[in-house]
Amino acid sequence: MLRCNLPAKHPGNRETGDYFGVACPIDAYLGLPFVRRTISVFTLQSRPAAMPDQTFRPGGKSMSTSSQVRRIGVPDICARKGGEPIVSLTAYTAPIATVLDPLVDFLLVGDSLGMVLYGFESTLPVTLDMMISHGAAVVRGSERACIVVDMPFASYEAGPAAAFASAARMLTETGCAAVKLEGGVAMAETIAFLVARGIPVLAHIGLTPQSANVFGGFRVQGREDARAQQIRDDAQVVADAGAFGVVIEGVPETLGREITEAIDIPTIGIGASPACDGQILVTEDMVGLFGDFTPKFVKRYADLNADITAAAQQYADDVRARTFPGPEHCFGDAAPADY
Repeated sequence: MLRCNLPAKHPGNRETGDYFGVACPIDAYLGLPFVRRTISVFTLQSRPAAMPDQTFRPGGKSMSTSSQVRRIGVPDICARKGGEPIVSLTAYTAPIATVLDPLVDFLLVGDSLGMVLYGFESTLPVTLDMMISHGAAVVRGSERACIVVDMPFASYEAGPAAAFASAARMLTETGCAAVKLEGGVAMAETIAFLVARGIPVLAHIGLTPQSANVFGGFRVQGREDARAQQIRDDAQVVADAGAFGVVIEGVPETLGREITEAIDIPTIGIGASPACDGQILVTEDMVGLFGDFTPKFVKRYADLNADITAAAQQYADDVRARTFPGPEHCFGDAAPADY
């Protein structure tokens, strides 16, 4: 029988391994008269019929033609165990959240933003304040997807009470639905403590980037029998502690499949197994906004690095040739005065 781990008092719909991206997403102003658009960074081929059209206003919220869109919640994610695969991507900013919102089941505001946006060599320098700022932006930029925000390093490891203080800030200051934290057996008490106090938790096991120094870098976990058993134990313990789901990262396919079949909460794979209940990728990896290195588990669905390079080259050529801005991009002396 399906068990859905939910807090006793779920906060409602106020609503990983993501370490490989190295470039910033394009958060462009849309439709301004002085902007010549040379490429379309994200093109949505289709929009679900039930989703209203949206317009993102720079510096503001997504403005929808309908206010009746129901946000996906933690119980909806729980109910997908063994069913239709759960789709997830990372988002760190409001414009990217707006683009991805109609297409995914949940958006993860990952501490991978430290590497993707800020150029850090790891996720360790990311702070709670940084995660809150980006989490709030993603909530503002979305209206449908369930939003989960990573707990950064040193914000929860000291003990359950410290974790609760950090997680409570995260929920109240961002409006997200849940937090994600790394660790298995060692975090069981903390997970149970948070869930009992109304904070839904998505666990993360296998290769946990905040512990990369312990592993000697970003290495596949669970190829040795002893380590594989540790990961199995981690999966069962976080499920028993009340996590509503678990990210499994960087493990052999057979182990990811075995864990998915063994536990009764959804598994979200990143470098794990197609048998997982869902999948997640870093968006910048997925759309080709990174350098030459492509992790084995990443499928590139676009090559925006090349597209942006070509667009910037065209812009530079136009500026130097004084063909941009053209008359159509300049303001006249008469009305209208709209920007």
